[in-house]
Parts: sequence; structure tokens; C-alpha cells
Amino acid sequence: MSAATRRLTTAQALVRFLSAQYTERDGVRRRLIAGTWGIFGHGNVAGIGQALVEYAEVMPYHQGRNEQAMVHAAVGYARQLNRLSAQAVTTSIGPGATNLVTGAALATVNRLPVLLLPGDYFASRVADPLLQQLEHPAEADVSVNDTLRPVSRYFDRITRPEALIPSALNAVRVLADPAETGAVTLALPQDVQAEAYDWPEEFFAERVWSVRRPAPDPVELAAAAQAVRAARRPLVVAGGGVHHSEAEEALKAFVDATGVPVASTQAGKGSLRHDHPADLGGIGHTGTAVSDGLARTADLVIGVGTRYTDFTTASGTLFQNPDVRFLNVNITGFDAHKLAARTLVCDARTGLEQLAGALAGHRVEPSYEAEYRAGKERWERVVLAAYRADDDTAVPTQTQVLGALDAVVGDADVVINAAGSLPGDLHKLWRSRSPRQYHLEYGYSCMGYEIPAALGVQQAAPGTPVWALVGDGTYLMNPTEIVTAVQENLPVKLVLVQNHGYASIGGLSESVGAERFGTAYRHRAADGSFTGAPLPVDLAANAASLGMEVLRAKTVRELRNALAEARACDRPTCVYVETDPAPTAPPAEAWWDVPVAEVSAREAAARARARYDSEVAGRRRHL
Repeated sequence: MSAATRRLTTAQALVRFLSAQYTERDGVRRRLIAGTWGIFGHGNVAGIGQALVEYAEVMPYHQGRNEQAMVHAAVGYARQLNRLSAQAVTTSIGPGATNLVTGAALATVNRLPVLLLPGDYFASRVADPLLQQLEHPAEADVSVNDTLRPVSRYFDRITRPEALIPSALNAVRVLADPAETGAVTLALPQDVQAEAYDWPEEFFAERVWSVRRPAPDPVELAAAAQAVRAARRPLVVAGGGVHHSEAEEALKAFVDATGVPVASTQAGKGSLRHDHPADLGGIGHTGTAVSDGLARTADLVIGVGTRYTDFTTASGTLFQNPDVRFLNVNITGFDAHKLAARTLVCDARTGLEQLAGALAGHRVEPSYEAEYRAGKERWERVVLAAYRADDDTAVPTQTQVLGALDAVVGDADVVINAAGSLPGDLHKLWRSRSPRQYHLEYGYSCMGYEIPAALGVQQAAPGTPVWALVGDGTYLMNPTEIVTAVQENLPVKLVLVQNHGYASIGGLSESVGAERFGTAYRHRAADGSFTGAPLPVDLAANAASLGMEVLRAKTVRELRNALAEARACDRPTCVYVETDPAPTAPPAEAWWDVPVAEVSAREAAARARARYDSEVAGRRRHL
């Protein structure tokens, strides 16, 4: 071996390469790949597994229990660190690899970086077919890893050692690029992983990937400033890009200078503190009355780092002013051009700073400020009513659970949720106190995300209380990473809400004429329906069996005490509470399009279709 090369296996070279990659933004440097999650089997145990043993001092390893959950943990980690640091996930071939697909889709939908390293069949085909190999009769180069292509921002199969060099560089380029990032997949044939090659030393040199803050085009900036000056009822819609860019202070400065109010998407909530006079809370189907009311009359909607999903736009029915126009500040042209908007294709922080400078001296009319501030005060009374518990000995409602948690958490605590009825209640009611406190995965709204994501957030923010809020349906999807929390000594706090079924989908089912069919966790009755007694399932005992400290709360008072005890606990802790199923959250302030059967012999479906036809008539195409 010459002085200019190093003889290593492909897997060893990849681990060494990844350990030398860094990001830098605003003078702060971080490891790009800070650690690797893994479950070993044939396809990665002798390659990546051996390499992680070989280089354990430079690449931390975390043992998972479920491949999808490992991706969720890595996503939680990356989101907590504003996408400046990520983690890798390695699996065997076959089911280990296909279990990555859901997590990969979640990462890509939410524009969050994760590196996937699934094993693959023998590139040499000397063992063919091998255990767990998919045999395609017409395309011999297809493997189950090809299911990851549509959910990855970059995909490659490394069929020769030297092919790793350009592919690895492209992989980290995409991971570090704020406009392109998402799931990145390097499929690794197991024989190639173990094959040795003379690698150029330059491949292992430390590399720093600059995370850009592109500035807006001057012509676009001038047009944007003109649009804001001309608007009488402008409204900012803050999306997740505000957080990814660390643009919260720039947004506050923009709002303080101009008086433009801010409504937030699920990903953008917390862009302003809840008590800022211009923070109107969530927008869209799960939004507040004040946000949705202003959205209907806004003549200029300024989207900052948002994708404008159907929940945000109320399926195209929310922005009803005949003269409404859009101005989008986004680092990707793909998102900036949505809704036929004027565009500022740039970093969110840079764009807001320069737009504020271009608007020096401009402010909305005092009457408009007075209007939205009064609306905010009215909504705060709604929040307090939903949180309030007049009887401390009563079984708590779900909104009272949120009120009890609100009274316990500190400004730095992180609250995680993703699916069920909790996202709607949280978007309407939660009072965010810091940029990172509100952690809702609602791009993919994946049941089972919360517990593993809490692990990743806890790794990224040691010493910070991290809360995973889950219903019984979500818990049953993916509780296994509780064992990982115990093994890794990650003191996450789990709030487990038992309401005996899919409460959110039950309500949706009823609203669309499906009569809550198949949404309750109950014994099957004699007529075949699920109308019997609740199932005798003890989820608290299950959490305890997996190693968690479990605190059971039956009343509002017991719940408050349990939450306070859990926050002070230095080991993984679960607060288990059965809730009063009566809905206490404010109803939806805007529509959401879930198509209803056009014809049906059942009265419930016919009534639902009549309501649907009435609502869909309000949809607009913004062109």
C-alpha cells in the first residue's frame, strides 16, 4: 500500500468517511453524522457491523428494536438540531430494509435529513437467490431496496468499492443542503461491504459542508416590499422553515416593525412565543378562530417556509378574499411558487431581515392591529376554558391533560406528538414558549413516531425534559423503543392517554357517514359489531414490563402530581391516564376535504354527502 492510499473494506471506508464530515452555519460547526442506529442481520452484520466495531471511537452506535423506529429517532434528532446534524441507520436485507420505507417517507416529506444504509443482495450474484432476496422475473437488478427510491432524495446501490467515492460525496451533499435534504439511501450489497480496496487518503480528509443562507434576488425583494406596502390586511403563515433557518428572531423583528400578525402551521408553531401580541396560533383545519378569521379576509398571505398542505389551506377553502395574493419566502423554488405567489427564493432568516429593511417605516393600520389583538384575547379565554378543571377529583378530559402539562413544563421542555386527536387539540390550544418546544410531526402524521422521536430529541438535547404524548392507538403501533430508552438511559417522559380506540378517526368516520365503523377497541358483539365492553388491555403494565417507571393517574389532581414527578425523574417515566371521552376541544374552524360516498342507501352517508357538497363549493384555485 502506498503512502497515498489506505486499504480498508468498503464498510470501513464509509464509516471513516462519515466520521470526518461536518456542517457549518453562522460559524458553528457540527458533526454531520453524529451516530448510527442499527439492527444487525445478514446483509450488514459482517460489513457495517464490523466497521462500527472497528471505529467505535469515532462513530457512536445506538441499538434499536424496530427499523422504522430507528429512522424516527434519527429524524427527531435532526429536527431538534435544525437539520445541521443527522444520524445514520443500518439494517439487514429483506424485511429490515423494507421496514425503513415509512420512516424514509416521513423524513423526506418533512425535509429532514437521515442517512439509510440497508444491506443488499450479493453484487457478484454468487449466491442467488439468497435468504430474503426478492426475485424479479424480468429485472434481475431489482431488490427490495428499490422501494426506497421514491421516498429518498438521493439513492444509489454501491456495486463496486470505488463507486462509493462519488456516491458518498453526493449523499452528504444532499443531507447538508437545506433545499434538497431528506432521506438519503446508500444500498450496500453485503459482499461489497466486506471487499477491500486501496482508498485515496483524501477521501478521509475532514470536510466542512457550508449550509447556505442564500439572499433574495433584488428584483424579487423590491416586488415583495411593494406588495406588503400595498396590502391592508397582510398575514404571515409561519412554517417549519422558520425553525430550520433559526429565523425566529428575524420574524419577531419583522413583526415588531410592521405589525403584521403571524399564524403558524403545525411545523411552524412556536415561531413566535404564544404571548407575543401578534401570535395568533395555528392556522387551517386545526387552527384558531382568530387565525382562520383573518385568513379569510387577508389580502396578502406571506408564507415563510411553508409547504401549504391541505390542513393549512383548509383544502383550498380558507383564503376567501377575492383580491388575495401570496408572497412566499422559501429556500426552494418548488415551494415558493405555490398558489401562484410572488417569490423570495432564499433562506428564511436572510429573506425576513432584508424584507424588513426594505419596509423601513411601514406599518399596518392601527385598526387592523386592534382587531387581531382583540381576537387573540378572545381565543385565550377559549384556551383557558378548555384547560380548566373545576373538580380536581374528576376524570380528566384530553384538553385538561394538556392544561395540566402546560402548568408543569418549563420554557425549554419539548413536547412531541404526531397522530390521533392530540395534534388538533395541541395546534389550537398549546401555548408555545420557545422555538423547539412544540414538536409535531404532521407532514406524514405517522402513528408510532412519538416515542422513538423522543429518544432522538433527548440525544440531541441532553438535560432537557422531553415529553412524548401518545394515545392508546399510537402506543400499540410502536412501543418497543421504550426498551432502547432504558438501555441508553434516556429519561424521556411518556404521557399515555387511554381512550379505548382511534378517537380522531372515529370522529372523522362519523362526520363522513361511516358511523365510527372499526374505530373502537372493544369486544366483538354477537351481531358482529365492535360495540361490546372495552378490551381488558393494561397499557401501563406493558410500559412497566418494558422497563419504564409508571405513574397511574385517575383524577385531575393525581395527573398534576404525576406529571410533576415525571418531570423530576432521571429515568424513563410513563404517566398513564384514562380520559373522559367527551370532546372538550373547540370545534374545527375550517374545513378539510375527505371525499364522501356520492351515493349510499344509509342515511348517515347521505347527510354527510350533502354537507360535503356545500363545503366543496367554497374551494378556490389560486392562479
